Amino acid sequence: MTTTALRRTIFIIAILVIWEAAYRLIGWESWKFPSLFQTVESFYTGFAHGQLLDAIYNSLRRLFIAFAISLSIGMVLGLMFAKFKAIDDTIGFMVIALQTVPSIAWLPFAIIWFGFNDVSVIFITALGATWTMSIATRTGIKNIPPIYLRAAQTLGTGNGWRMFTQILVPGAFPHLMTGVRVSWAFAWRALVAGELIANGAGLGQLLQDGRGLGDTALMLNVVIIIAVLGTLSDHFCFKKLEDRLLVRYGLESNSKS
Repeated sequence: MTTTALRRTIFIIAILVIWEAAYRLIGWESWKFPSLFQTVESFYTGFAHGQLLDAIYNSLRRLFIAFAISLSIGMVLGLMFAKFKAIDDTIGFMVIALQTVPSIAWLPFAIIWFGFNDVSVIFITALGATWTMSIATRTGIKNIPPIYLRAAQTLGTGNGWRMFTQILVPGAFPHLMTGVRVSWAFAWRALVAGELIANGAGLGQLLQDGRGLGDTALMLNVVIIIAVLGTLSDHFCFKKLEDRLLVRYGLESNSKS
C-alpha cells in the first residue's frame, strides 16, 4: 500500500470512528441523522433487496446518455466558437449567459414539453454539462499559439480532420479534460435534482422517498453512493484517460509507468 493510500485509509477510519462516537455522545435521534451501524444496515438491506442496485442502474443509464450528448454538442459548439468570430459573438455570448442559469430551472419546461419521464431528466442533465464543455473547448482551442497552426499548415495538415486530431485536440487537451471533469460533476448535480422532482426511478427519487419516510439512513446511502461513484469514475476513468492521452500526445513522459 502506498503512502497516499495509507493516509486515506487512516483518514476514513478516523471519520467513521468520530461519526459513531458523536452519534452516541451527542444523542442524535436516528430520524435526524443515522449512526454508522444504522447506515451500514441500510446499505445491506438496500443491496440485498435490489433497491439500491436498481436506482444506481437507472441513474447511470440516464447519466451516460446525457453525458454523451453534452460532450458531443459541447465540443462542436466550442469548436465553432473558436473558429468563427461571428458565432462566438452571438451564440457564444448567449451560452455564457445560459451557463449562469441552473439547469434545474429548465425542468418545468422539460416536463411541459416531454412529460414526467426519462427524456425530461436526460434533457436537463445534458444542459447541465453542455455549456461547460463548450466553453472549455473554446478556451482550449483559443489558447493554442497561432504559430503552431501555421507550422502545421506549412507541413501539410490543412484545415480539416488532420488539423483537428493532430493539432487542435492535443493543444486544447488540458482544457478539454478540465471541461470533461467539471461537466461530469455538473451532470450528476442536474441528474439528481431532476430525479428528485420529475419522479424518475433512480438515486434522486430514492432520496425523495427517504425524506418522505423519514429514513435518514437511506438518504445518507444515496449521498455516499453518489460520492463514491463520482470519485471512482474520476480516478479510474478520467484520470487514467488523461494520463494515457498526455503520453500519447507527447505532453508528458512515460517514465512514471
